[in-house]
Amino acid sequence: MTLRVVGAGLGRTGTHSLKLALEQLLGGPCYHMSELIEREADTATWAAAVAGEDVDWAAFLSEFSATVDWPACAFWEPIAAAHPDAVVVLSLRESAEAWAKSFERTIAQALQKEVPPEDEGWVERRRMVLAMVESTFTPDWRDRDAALAAYDRHNERVRAAVPADRLVEYRAGDGWEPLCTALGLEIPEAPFPHTNTTADFRATSGLE
Repeated sequence: MTLRVVGAGLGRTGTHSLKLALEQLLGGPCYHMSELIEREADTATWAAAVAGEDVDWAAFLSEFSATVDWPACAFWEPIAAAHPDAVVVLSLRESAEAWAKSFERTIAQALQKEVPPEDEGWVERRRMVLAMVESTFTPDWRDRDAALAAYDRHNERVRAAVPADRLVEYRAGDGWEPLCTALGLEIPEAPFPHTNTTADFRATSGLE
């Protein structure tokens, strides 16, 4: 499998909908946080990356056609370097404030939810994710102003680092066209998927 899309957008930028759309377009799986939850053994690789160790990204992601969301977006740059022909998609919310509101009510709360100590896989994954967010995003992720600044800083870093002919800035609601144009694919007749709203996330994460 050839990785054709590197998702650089942070979580809560429509990444689950984007995952489903890319899987439909590319005919292969897309690595999203949901894959990490299902693939417990992957936690060790991501923890190694967080610790600054070298990861063979081409080998690690050889089963996938795309990546989106955390944890992959935290390492979008080395993943993109390992896949020089892949398109880099920077997914965004309609505004930074909209992103912050969603982040606060979903990921931030989930990261502070108690983890069952007997579930070793969950404990290790939470430890890794917290270390990743604090080292690659901001240690002050609980604070709205700090999270907003980190969101803007991340997006500007992507824009500055990726050549314009390789970068697709994508906002929820843009539909198929920007992705299909960048990938040289026809626009599907099926409607673009829309999933994992804030309400959906809270329900599936037990935050209600």
